[in-house]
Formats: sequence, structure tokens, C-alpha cells
Amino acid sequence: MRSETLSVEEVYRKQGYRLLGRNRHSAVKVCRWTKESLRSGRVCYKELWYPPVQSHRCMEMTPYIGCNCHCLYCWRIHSGDRPELKWREFPLPIKEMDEPGEIVDDAVRMRRELLIGFKGNPKVDRDKLMEALKPTMMTMSLTGEPTLYPRISELVVEARKRGMITFLVTNGTMPKVLEEMDPLPFQLYVTVSAPDKDTYIRLVRPLIRDGWERLNQTLDLFPSLDTRRVIRLTMVKGWNMKSPEKYADMVRRAEPDYVEVKAYEWVGESQRRLPRWAMPYMEEIESFAAELSKLTGYEIGGRYKPSGAILLK
Repeated sequence: MRSETLSVEEVYRKQGYRLLGRNRHSAVKVCRWTKESLRSGRVCYKELWYPPVQSHRCMEMTPYIGCNCHCLYCWRIHSGDRPELKWREFPLPIKEMDEPGEIVDDAVRMRRELLIGFKGNPKVDRDKLMEALKPTMMTMSLTGEPTLYPRISELVVEARKRGMITFLVTNGTMPKVLEEMDPLPFQLYVTVSAPDKDTYIRLVRPLIRDGWERLNQTLDLFPSLDTRRVIRLTMVKGWNMKSPEKYADMVRRAEPDYVEVKAYEWVGESQRRLPRWAMPYMEEIESFAAELSKLTGYEIGGRYKPSGAILLK
């Protein structure tokens, strides 16, 4: 088991991740848009759409590298993706979880170590890099399902103590966790990747029997959550770009502040599972978002071609 764990960690390390803490169930990585912001000034759409985000000061991490879904479009490596790499990722075989404060401190430290190398890049603004070393935002996304970490609210508290707002991105399969969170994150994302149960099972490949039902419970809970709420529709061509009226019904039930219609990106391990043509063109995303706008009354509030994303608000 130890040799398997080390080999898995080695793969993560080569992909730019750093596992954290004593029990290695958390991870951090420098986001592509943090790098872009430092090198060229180009920023993530979140900086444009969701103040007070600053791309160079956003720390992307996860408190739980395991997941209860094996989404075809996910960029992360799943157990079994490669014959030589198989491990139990849900639930993770861990007897004790690391303390929330230790996770946050270790993430900040490891991210700082990853960013130090930018000091030698002449294209990087030195003052901006110094700011980047002190993150003002912690995004719990990256890999795995963060709500499987049992002390998720305490992570929000620890991030606040260190001057960071929090974004939480979830697959929506843990509605009871979201209902009981206190405090909630500054912004809450729920990913919706299917208009019906059959598509959900084929594309999301849940490792739990009632994943679709749990997602719908989360959507019904959504209006009662007192924070900034976003539904993200991850669009995969040939799989789930259909039945806009069913997506519209889900949006109406959830009453989010914003809806993102976002193209699947053919990156990472997903390239082993899906063909390149499964990544939609921006024109296709715009067309689908326009149809959804008509059905929901949400207006198009932004377009960002580099990420294949449309904002409805």
C-alpha cells in the first residue's frame, strides 16, 4: 500500500500538485491563471465577474483528494485510469484527518515554495509576485470533492483568520454537509453536468447509488443558503449539450445568483477518456447559453473565450 501511495503522489507531483499535511489527503497547486496573471497580465474570468477576486492572489487547493464520482471530463487522475495505479479513493483509507489550520498553513507554505521560482522570470512583475505570495482567496476545488472533508466549515474559519475569502466548488452530492455548514464560504459553486439521470450516470459515473438524487436535493436547498451562489454547467459535446429546458428547470429550482455555461476543456487525464471533439467551440457555448437565457430569464452578463465561459445573471 505504501509503494502505491508513493507512486500516486509521484504522479501528482509531476502534474504540479503538492500533497499536504501528515496524512496526505489535501493538496495545493498553482493555478494556470495565477501564472498567466504574473507573466502576461491575463486574468481568470472570476476576477472579471466576481469581485474581489485577484487571480494572482488566489490559492487553489483541496482538503480531500478523493472523490465519490469519476467524471469523464475531470482533469484529475482516477484510480484505474492507468493499470499500474489503483488505490482506494472513496473513501480514502485514512484513520485521522489533518487539522484545518494545519492544512491551510501548509497550503500557503507549499504554494509559496512553488511560486518562488518565478523570481527569475524577467516577464514577472516583482511587486505583483510579492503580493501573490500572500493569498487573499482560497478556492477549494482543484481535485477531489472538498465536502468529503468532515471539517469543511472550520477551513472557512481558518482561511478568514489568515485574511482570505473562500470559494467552494462541489459536485452537489453532499447536501447535508452544505445545509449544516456554518459559516458558508464567500461563494459556493455547484457543478451540474447532466439534464437527466441517465446522462448523469454515464458522464459523471458516481461511485454512490444516489448521486443524482443527492444533486437534486442540493439544488432544492440552494435558495436557502445565505451566500453568493453559482450553478456551473459543464458542457461536453456529444454528451450533455441537450434538453436546455431541463437545465432551465434546475436553474429555476436552485435560484442561483449566477449561472456559468462553461465548455469542457480537453486537458489532463480527460484526454484519455474523451475525444478532442468533445470540447465545444465558443459559438456552441454561446448558442446554448442564449437558449438557456430565454428559458430562465437570466441575462447574459459576460463572455470569456479563453475559458469557453458565458455568465448568466
